[in-house]
Amino acid sequence: MSSMWTAAFWKATAERAVRTFAQSLAAVLVAGATNLLNVDWAAALGTAGLATVLAVLTALGAAGVGPHGPGLLETPTPQPAPRPTD
Repeated sequence: MSSMWTAAFWKATAERAVRTFAQSLAAVLVAGATNLLNVDWAAALGTAGLATVLAVLTALGAAGVGPHGPGLLETPTPQPAPRPTD
């Protein structure tokens, strides 16, 4: 079963999407070096929204690839102990 069908995957993906949205919106606002009254909010929110969509698509594309987590709300997946060889 693919890891993208788990609640943990969608919880981590939602966390990354929110974080990406906030970071990209802040970057657009800072890069514009303007005040909040003169911001082109449609462009700023559109740019942040596109970055968010790309973050979710990246998570979907990487589902099941590599080790699991951790995100801020996850704990690392413990590695199984090596089996003794006889």
